[in-house]
Amino acid sequence: MTEPKILDCYHVPVLLEACIEAMNIHPDGTYVDVTFGGGGHSKEIIKHLSEQGHLYGFDQDADAEQNIPQDEARFTFVRSNFRYLDNWMRYHEVEGIDALLADLGVSSHHFDAEERGFSFRFDASLDMRMNGRGGITAADVLNKYSEEQLANIFYLYGELKNARRIASAVVKTRATQSFVRIQDLLDVVKPLMGRDREKKDLAKVFQALRIEVNHEMDALRDMLNAALKNLKPGGRLVVLTYHSLEDRIVKNFMRAGNFEGKVEQDFFGNRKAPLKAINNKVIVPDDDEQQRNPRSRSAKLRIAEKL
Repeated sequence: MTEPKILDCYHVPVLLEACIEAMNIHPDGTYVDVTFGGGGHSKEIIKHLSEQGHLYGFDQDADAEQNIPQDEARFTFVRSNFRYLDNWMRYHEVEGIDALLADLGVSSHHFDAEERGFSFRFDASLDMRMNGRGGITAADVLNKYSEEQLANIFYLYGELKNARRIASAVVKTRATQSFVRIQDLLDVVKPLMGRDREKKDLAKVFQALRIEVNHEMDALRDMLNAALKNLKPGGRLVVLTYHSLEDRIVKNFMRAGNFEGKVEQDFFGNRKAPLKAINNKVIVPDDDEQQRNPRSRSAKLRIAEKL
């Protein structure tokens, strides 16, 4: 059997051993990695599968396709946003999933590919699309959204206290000059940030724009609902989060089966929830992993089992 070829420089998988253990893999089972990326997690999952087992890997980014394992018997690559999980499971006639893994956020590859516009370290086009084949760009958001819309994005998705000031400065600037490149944005927002928090706040600005461009929160909700629908009883939902917005959504969903975190009760007061948390305390990388892989520093691993 051919060993899958993975470009290790693309992305270093976070909490690899913990994720594999959390998935509780059976050799003949059916599994989904909805964030294929560099293929690090997928490669390890495949190692645990027999000829009868199968893994479906989702990614909408064309760059990820260079990492597809040469293992057609056990692996199927799905060129799609993970929000369409349910559609693709029906298309492939999958009757139930034994475990699903989601490693949310942006891969190190995206931050390092300067032409993609995900990082303020480079002066590139304001793009930020996960799927470079279509959709709005960060430049579109900055040039076309109303001041109120921009303020809401920076506040809700970036959790920036000065969201209104940033939005106002953007609108004032674009009246005479369109936003095209990263430096155009930095020239406007940097003066609004204290030096001691400049990098952190810039990261929040870029996070907010990226989330809006890629509709990340809506896609996450759609994927979680589809995962619950497709998981077999006893199937595992394994999710790595990196910021409070997505972690709150995942935490509430695993706790209550909805995004508000409100647990319903039956007539007798018994808890009604479709999932049971496997780890009541989130799993985080140890100091060694955080040193080896800086992206892992904000990671939280949550695990739930379908009842």
